Amino acid sequence: MIRHLVLFKLNEGVERDDPRVVRGVEAFRSLDGEIPEIRFWECAWNISDRPIAYDFAINSAFEDAEALSRYVEHPKHQAGVGLWREFATWVIADYAF
Repeated sequence: MIRHLVLFKLNEGVERDDPRVVRGVEAFRSLDGEIPEIRFWECAWNISDRPIAYDFAINSAFEDAEALSRYVEHPKHQAGVGLWREFATWVIADYAF
C-alpha cells in the first residue's frame, strides 16, 4: 500500500471562507467514492495554531504506485488541483506501508 499525504498552505490573505477555498475543499472531499483507486480517504482543516502548521490536509492510501499514478491523472483529481492552484501551495509525501 502507498500512503499519499498532502499538506496545503493558503496563500497570504486567503481565508477558509473564501468561495474559491470552499469550492476547492468540496472538490477534494467529493473524491472519496468517485475514484476507484482510492482505498482510504480523509481530508480536514488543521486545528493547530502553531506558526509552522499547514492549513488543510489530505491523508489517503492506494494499493500500489500504479494506482496512485492513475489517481493523480484522474480528471476529477486534476480539477481539484486546478482550483487549489489559485489560492494555495502544498507539499506531498508518498510512502509504502
